[in-house]
Amino acid sequence: MKCSQKTCLRANDLLLFLGLLLHCGEAKVNTETQAGPLYRVVGYELSISCNVSGFTDDSITKEIQFRVKKPAKATEINIISTGDLDFSYSVYKSRVRSDEITLKHENPNSVFFKIQRLEKGDEGEYECSVVNHETNYDGRYSVKTTVKVIDNSLSVSSPSSPPTLSYNEGDALTLTCQASSNTIQHTHLSFAWYLHKDGEDRKPIISLGRDFTLSPGSGFEGRYQAGHIRLDKLGEATYKLNMAQLELSDQGRIYCQAQEWIQDSDQSWYSIAEKAAKETTLNVKAREVLPDTSSLAVSISAQAVTLQKGQELSLFCNVDTQNLNERFFSVAWLRGNVELVRIGPTGIQSVGPQYSGRVKEGELRASRIGDRDYLLILQHVRTEDQGQYICRAWLQDRGPVGAFTQGAPQDSSSRSLLCFLIIFFNTITNYLLLCLITESGFSVEMENTVGVNEGYGLMLTCKVHGVKGQLSVTWQRKPTSTSAAIFTKVISLSQEGVVEKAEFMSHKVNAMRSAAGTFILELDEVRPSDAGVYECAVSEWESNSKTNSQSQTTTVTVVPSESFVKVSLISRNNNVTVGENVELMCRVKGPPVPITLAWSLQRDASTLDNILTMYYDGAISWSGDQSRYQLKVKKQENVVFHSLLINGVSQSEVGIYQCRVSVFLDNAYKKLPLSNLVAISVLNPTSKLDLTPTPALTGNINTDIKIKCSVNSKPSTPTHYAVTWLLQKQAESTMIMKSDRDALVTFGPNVQPSHSQRISMKRTQGPSFELNIRQARISDNGSYVCEVVEWLQDPHGDWYQLSPVSKTTELTVIEPANDLHLEKKEQWLTAREGDEVELKCNIISGASSPSFFYKVTWLYTGHGTSVRSPLVELDHKGLLSYPGNQELRGLQGRLHLSRPTQRSFYLRIKRAHEEDNGTYQCQVEQYQLDQEGHWQQKASDSAGPILLTVNVTDINLSVVEEERDLNLTRSQNFTIPCHITKQSSNESELQVTWFWQKESQTEQRPIFTIYRNATLQDRLGKGDKLRFGHPLPKQFSLTVSKTSPEDSGLYFCEVEEWLLSLSLGWRKVAVEKSGHLTVHFYDEGFVKAISKPECKSNIWMGMLIVTVICSMLVIVLLVLKTCRSKVSGGNKSGENLWAEQHPLNTKPIADD
Repeated sequence: MKCSQKTCLRANDLLLFLGLLLHCGEAKVNTETQAGPLYRVVGYELSISCNVSGFTDDSITKEIQFRVKKPAKATEINIISTGDLDFSYSVYKSRVRSDEITLKHENPNSVFFKIQRLEKGDEGEYECSVVNHETNYDGRYSVKTTVKVIDNSLSVSSPSSPPTLSYNEGDALTLTCQASSNTIQHTHLSFAWYLHKDGEDRKPIISLGRDFTLSPGSGFEGRYQAGHIRLDKLGEATYKLNMAQLELSDQGRIYCQAQEWIQDSDQSWYSIAEKAAKETTLNVKAREVLPDTSSLAVSISAQAVTLQKGQELSLFCNVDTQNLNERFFSVAWLRGNVELVRIGPTGIQSVGPQYSGRVKEGELRASRIGDRDYLLILQHVRTEDQGQYICRAWLQDRGPVGAFTQGAPQDSSSRSLLCFLIIFFNTITNYLLLCLITESGFSVEMENTVGVNEGYGLMLTCKVHGVKGQLSVTWQRKPTSTSAAIFTKVISLSQEGVVEKAEFMSHKVNAMRSAAGTFILELDEVRPSDAGVYECAVSEWESNSKTNSQSQTTTVTVVPSESFVKVSLISRNNNVTVGENVELMCRVKGPPVPITLAWSLQRDASTLDNILTMYYDGAISWSGDQSRYQLKVKKQENVVFHSLLINGVSQSEVGIYQCRVSVFLDNAYKKLPLSNLVAISVLNPTSKLDLTPTPALTGNINTDIKIKCSVNSKPSTPTHYAVTWLLQKQAESTMIMKSDRDALVTFGPNVQPSHSQRISMKRTQGPSFELNIRQARISDNGSYVCEVVEWLQDPHGDWYQLSPVSKTTELTVIEPANDLHLEKKEQWLTAREGDEVELKCNIISGASSPSFFYKVTWLYTGHGTSVRSPLVELDHKGLLSYPGNQELRGLQGRLHLSRPTQRSFYLRIKRAHEEDNGTYQCQVEQYQLDQEGHWQQKASDSAGPILLTVNVTDINLSVVEEERDLNLTRSQNFTIPCHITKQSSNESELQVTWFWQKESQTEQRPIFTIYRNATLQDRLGKGDKLRFGHPLPKQFSLTVSKTSPEDSGLYFCEVEEWLLSLSLGWRKVAVEKSGHLTVHFYDEGFVKAISKPECKSNIWMGMLIVTVICSMLVIVLLVLKTCRSKVSGGNKSGENLWAEQHPLNTKPIADD
């Protein structure tokens, strides 16, 4: 099947799009672990899971590493790796080798990191990282979580439980256990009672979950539902196990255990600690049922010993026998031989006829209050109620059809109610009926109420009067929370002095007899749960028989510790500056009780950190790196001040402080109300930073703009600076870029990539901060804010920042007017050949903006032509080129183009030649980049022409121009001097020609020439009369001899200076003429006439002149002779003074 080109292209585009889509859908590498902080207890296990996903091949086992960064150290420490056995640092190597620290794969992409026993030093930030063996990196290859190691404050104990307990089958068992924790974090406790038999696993009897849910153990569900097994929590820390009917299967070791749970950041609960109390061995004996009635025990007791008329009489009846739960009873109360009320085996009551009215009036009630206990209540006692009361019980055997057969009765001992009528003599209508329940004449006395503080000892005194025989005492207690509560035994002291203790709230209980009739009950460290009604029941014995019993009660109130131990937190100054000291004082007011005090700091709403804990035994536990804290304790009467000192406070100590106090009683923590909160606010020092910004700027478009912000203040401590540049436009502020205190530069989130390429910043000495904008645009207009933050170090070396200081610079970017103008003035330049010539082209306006770029072209017009040819060209991009022109190739090779200033374009000609003469002109074109980055020509202009003349040399030729007159006679010689005072160049050659002009003529005829190559020429053919002289390099002379009046006229010399040109060969560079020598001849008559006397003075003058001339001629002849000898190489003198022996070359020499 064929497809068109367009269809195929569309298919390829679709495939490319799908490929990109699939690529974008690829999973990136992701590493996950539990979110912190993870609070774990020292000595227990730490477990961290780490999962990796997103690798190309999930089946390959990944190499995973664990590191930790301790709070007091900035470096990471290698702990363990799945792929490198030598990965561990020495501090962890031994624990890794002993498998105390392990890292094991659950699958190729997940591991479990475990520390079997945490140490305090294990606290820190843990990092799980995966080693990437693939070619590219894409995703997150490491993850961190924080672990905080806290103290184990879980306390579990059962101090009052003896090591071994023995009970009969069917008896009730009550055990108590104390469990509490002093952790400042929010934790829950779970609690359980366990039964552990030999050779079997432990079994929970009943447990209370962390969510306060009760659950019976396996095998105990039925008894729990029947109410025979119960777990009660009393107060904050007491857990009581009640087993109403023990079974033989209950025999074994019973103990309690508590677990402490904390909720991690992912809302999951984690067990951080567990502890069990010591075991108690329970022995349960089987109970046999005896057929005779002797196994039935019945006893009667009364609650009050002294009653007034109208008060309530309570009589208790206790029945006990073998297999009590399997037997049925009938119980009745009798006064004398009159039955008051009977409770049948099925619980149905029957009332005697004499008391039916009292029942209807609600004055008589009877009830069963326990398995063995029955209660009779008679209200509004009267005189006729006095008498002897007994409790009678019958065993009832139930037949096959449900009928009961009554056994023999069993009576209790009797109680007597005696009433006395006390009449007041002031009136016969007022009387007091006092009724005493007594068996004899002795009485018991106790205080009505006793108050004691929690944690203190309780001592109750019971005094007995009218004692005749031996005494025994039983101390009992019942709570006041319920009206139906019954007394439970605390401790007893027999008449022989034997102490029998009952389990009582895990207390240390002691009973003693301090005097003959005084009994004392002592309880150690009472708690609010110990409050209630305490009864002292005293029995009198004679011949091992009880003769009388009396009891008395007192109400005990326990003041909880929070009522008398007050905790408050104060601080003298909670608003401090970095580096100052802070003192927090936790005041604990109250009696000296064992307390545990913890200091906590809450930095944010979700994190509560423990600073330290001072335990009741004086031990102090510090959490993490708390080296900056100190502790001080000061004791006063009933007040203890616990001071927390913070030396050199920093921002890391900012937060809400609190002291937490727990009273430690009976191996259990009782947390008191928290102290008030004290917030410590640490203020940074006031910034003294002084900035100087760049004043308002106006720049041209496409120019580079620099905005500077300088720091003028001098810091006294090591300082770092963080700088942020902001652009404000119409009340909107945009961050351009910033540099943090470590000089890491980042761009703002809204800065486009195209803009980021034009913007940069740097720091210079000072310090100063510069924002550089390249190729500025109109959109760059606005207010540029330089915001500088000063960073200082606190006393612990941590960096903190001061408040920012900012300065603003207004930037206006404009597009300049196109007013390009070059200098139009015409220039004339003269130069020597071989020199360097600099041609200048200057812009006089329109070049103020650096956004403009220029194209420069130098043009050349030679002599004798009107064609302008481009010599060299520098375009606006900086590209230099030489237009092709064969005739100008030599000149182009000696050109150098430069731009010393923005407004100047110079053209240098190296080693100028004479043929470089001509007219030079520069042409400038102005360019600018538009917003799209395209070049646009804005203007152009041409400078004025430069006329360059290159001479071989400077004209400095100078000849003596002395004007003289000379009067001669026939045959008298004369010399025409030609003295040169200055040459244009030391390398030049001279050519001298003498001219003669007759007096009557205007024509100047050449006489004689000495050419630059030392060739001589007689121009008139009078060589026999001419003598050439050249005594010195710059002195020439021509002597005319054999003169005649025809030789009169005007004589002078003309000097031509010749120099070798670089391009044109020998060139005549200068011509100069000497002064004129005018020669006159006298006739003979004139000579005679001068001999007359009147002319005598003239004669003498003439003679002097002649003498001087002759002397000069002699000198000239001598010089000529000397020169001739040098030129001719020693030729003998002939009849003339020519330098050569051959005849003169009369041909003129053409110019070279």
